[in-house]
Amino acid sequence: MTGNKKANRLIHESSPYLLQHAHNPVDWYPWGEEALQKAKQEDKPILVSIGYAACHWCHVMEREAFEQKSIAELMNSHFVCIKVDREERPDVDAVYMDAISAMALQGGWPLNVFLTPEAKPFYGGTYFPPKQWKELLGSIAEAYTSHRQELDESAEQFADHLNQNELAKYGLQQKNYHVREDDFKLIGHNLSRNFDKKNGGLGSAPKFPMPVNYLFLLRYHHHSSDQTILNHINLTLRKMAYGGIYDQVGGGFARYSVDEEWLVPHFEKMLYDNAQLVSLYAEAYQATRESLYHDVVYQTIAFLERELMSGEGGFYSSLDADSEGEEGRFYTFTKDELQELLGDEEPLFSKYYHATVTGNFEHGRNILYRRIPDEKFAKENELEQDVLEEMVTTWKEKLMEVRAHRVRPALDDKVLTSWNALMLKGLADAYLVFGNKHFLELALQNARFILANMKKGDKLYHTYKAGKASVDGFLDDYAFLTRALLRLYEVTFEEQWLLEAKRLTDYTLENFFDETEGLFFYTDKTGEQLIARKKEILDNVVPSSNSVMATNLHLLGLYFDEDRYTSLSDDMLASVKELLLKEPSHMGNWASLYFHKLTPTAEVVIVGPEAPEMRAELTSFYTPNIILAGATAEDKTDIPLLEHRTAINGKTTVYVCYNRTCQLPVHTAAEALKQMQGAEPQPKFPSL
Repeated sequence: MTGNKKANRLIHESSPYLLQHAHNPVDWYPWGEEALQKAKQEDKPILVSIGYAACHWCHVMEREAFEQKSIAELMNSHFVCIKVDREERPDVDAVYMDAISAMALQGGWPLNVFLTPEAKPFYGGTYFPPKQWKELLGSIAEAYTSHRQELDESAEQFADHLNQNELAKYGLQQKNYHVREDDFKLIGHNLSRNFDKKNGGLGSAPKFPMPVNYLFLLRYHHHSSDQTILNHINLTLRKMAYGGIYDQVGGGFARYSVDEEWLVPHFEKMLYDNAQLVSLYAEAYQATRESLYHDVVYQTIAFLERELMSGEGGFYSSLDADSEGEEGRFYTFTKDELQELLGDEEPLFSKYYHATVTGNFEHGRNILYRRIPDEKFAKENELEQDVLEEMVTTWKEKLMEVRAHRVRPALDDKVLTSWNALMLKGLADAYLVFGNKHFLELALQNARFILANMKKGDKLYHTYKAGKASVDGFLDDYAFLTRALLRLYEVTFEEQWLLEAKRLTDYTLENFFDETEGLFFYTDKTGEQLIARKKEILDNVVPSSNSVMATNLHLLGLYFDEDRYTSLSDDMLASVKELLLKEPSHMGNWASLYFHKLTPTAEVVIVGPEAPEMRAELTSFYTPNIILAGATAEDKTDIPLLEHRTAINGKTTVYVCYNRTCQLPVHTAAEALKQMQGAEPQPKFPSL
């Protein structure tokens, strides 16, 4: 009990989001057999309400509706009410979000869907104001009694839609595996049509970072030398790093910007965004040597370690947007607060970060953002750049001290395998580019945590909290962890990570693969069966699990000389190629795979006592279509790519191979890079 509020069944759950609703007067059930059986026994419709801990409008609807006794009585009388954390049960969320789409309704969270007792959907929506919500509850309850047959027929139709062939859903009827320069250029052209050439990003507000699209564009520019593409990448990454979407004081990115200029964020900070943005900014630095990107990576990792990392080595899921009942209060400052804190330096600070007397946000508060590089600001204000940089560092320290004494946004402290795998890859990517050993230490700590706590036998579990792993792993858990372990192998040359990646892939092939359609289901065949078994094809704020699996199979096929892996990857790409050409903004990770297959992937093997140093020298250059294997000694190996590779005359030796054919072994990074550049065609597309 909290005060005089009686707890409902959610009090026994571990999800922070479900626990937030544990003292609602609504008789909430968690998703599970108890609630589904109750609906059947009492012949009641089911209300499934789906959200997540950092969701602002989920909190609003809870305050306005689910905490109100009169509304709760209506819900309890007519429905079996189920609360779902979409991050804990993305399979349930995917099914009913697809249903909302089939109803031609706008999706989003909170997601509220009405089901028959058989869990088949017949109506739904997102946020409803309290008056409208009460009216809807009454209408649904009356319709369920008076028009039951029509509702059941409608629900059957939606259930049929949910179970239709995934490729047919997108009109993908035939496989077309021809990887061509013209099609690659078409992918870039169609993606570029959505560029915001003034503010960066794709399309208009709201704007999401969408790292997968920019990782592809980096590869597109590498292949084509199209300066227009590089200009857009730099415009976008600078605007995001200067904008309010980036925490100028503490580092790390908010989930999205509500405006076109990246200035006003929706303040929740998600692990999956920041993990991928570490990868993106690290790779962008490798390609451009832009110092701003270096700073963003270091500051974002510092934020993640400080505020989202557990003592065990896992990373928590998110920080809420709200604190003290206001969105963004933790991160914003009034002019008076700044004057009291900074004294004579406040005017310069406010000029640097665009703070005003009236505030540029709600309640007279200021979101801190920048417009121009330090070099330009210093010149305009007659300062030496190093003096300005020292002042900025001091300002940040003072503001961080103030924030340390504020009421913090709520922390969602569950650990998700899929999001931790994105973070693991981000740390390994950062180490690959910058060589900072602390990044590698964090990555190794995280990898060991995941495998020790979230894997039992051959199976992964999706979520972990308070010493307990639960919920069978989904395809993205396996796919993202496999991809992260492949990268971890490349930066350590420790075979255990590569062999673990292969084991995970073989498990997914056995338990997730659909031989009929040639793609992977999102759920394990050994787990709970919902009314539909979905497949995830479209890349979104995170890459789709199928696109990551297709990439993993491509890479593992090279490491293990496994034709089955390679042909499956080819077939998966062929299945979606038509959609990739038409809608690349929803297929960014597939587009990167297309790049990897367009020209042969370089298989680079480094053997000898200085293999790590040679790897570091090679990876100081941007060579995105490459896999790395290596060893410091010529020990027995289970990796075919390493077999028969020796350190000639005891000297560290590099083998550059393409399509199972190797060039002459060399002993310097410069020679190896020359071989790679000579083997990879470099078409020069005209600017798009």
